[in-house]
Amino acid sequence: MELWNMTDVPGKPFSPLSNCTVDTSYRFTFYQVSYGVIFLLGLTTNSLALRRLCLSPCTMNSTVIYMASLSVADLFFLISLPLRIYYYHQKARTLSSKTGDPSGWSPGMPFCHLAFTLKYISLYGGIFFLVCIAVDRYFAVVHPLASTLRRLRAAQLVSGGIWCLVLGLSVSLPLLRSAVSHQQQPCLLDPSSQRHRAIILVSLGLVTGLFLLPTLLLLCSYCRVLRVLRQPRHRSRSRQHTLTVIYWVLGVFLLCFVPYHINLLGYTLTHVGLLPHCGLAKVTKAVHPVVLSLASSNCCLNPLIYYFSSSLVHKEAPGGGGSGSH
Repeated sequence: MELWNMTDVPGKPFSPLSNCTVDTSYRFTFYQVSYGVIFLLGLTTNSLALRRLCLSPCTMNSTVIYMASLSVADLFFLISLPLRIYYYHQKARTLSSKTGDPSGWSPGMPFCHLAFTLKYISLYGGIFFLVCIAVDRYFAVVHPLASTLRRLRAAQLVSGGIWCLVLGLSVSLPLLRSAVSHQQQPCLLDPSSQRHRAIILVSLGLVTGLFLLPTLLLLCSYCRVLRVLRQPRHRSRSRQHTLTVIYWVLGVFLLCFVPYHINLLGYTLTHVGLLPHCGLAKVTKAVHPVVLSLASSNCCLNPLIYYFSSSLVHKEAPGGGGSGSH
């Protein structure tokens, strides 16, 4: 299911661009395959990461707290994937039936609310906790003497606050869209409806802000870290470990989150008619399943961040205040 499942609204391909259509029937099979692979890989890698994190209490510090929260956020999404695979399996069966109507099967409101909530928890929980790792590295390298900000208790409070924010937003966004969706098609919103259009644009503004602000914070933190690491006094082996973590986090952002949010902006604006460009509408709709799957694949890539940062985790003293953590 896409962000608002606008592509499944029958008879309204790109309102008001009613003649601007593109065949995306491949998405039903594509999602089943991609989500199946993501589920198997993500469940394995996150389970191993959580097991190692939980079985290493002697190295518990701020980095471990954020990595554990990141893995939990990923697991929220992973447990929703069987529901999504079933959803697209039913859609594919209906499409291949004699009626050829892809909207012939529709899940209930609890199904939609649960699936969307778990998706938002993983997507924006992942973004926020990756930023936490970036800021944690910033204080470890740029302000190594500011140990208070990296103590275990401080990291737990920050992590708890982020969880409250993510859970609140993840529950409110599906509630916002379910308040206006039709009972007959609870997973769908019609972009040609003024009421639906307002909800879609409000949701777009929220998710764009939830992406842009953490991204700016991440980039500012890492630019400062890279500037400090270029100094001669930081030419050490631990410098390379820190650089590896930085490049991996940036890589996850560039691969998973940036294409999704850029495409989402054009995809939504063309659907609601604010940007009536047929070519853009076709491209964004055609690649939407691909960038959505890329965004979902972050739950498979995130555990590798812990793998590359494990040397930093085990070098830091309990409590996260060691000055040699960089």
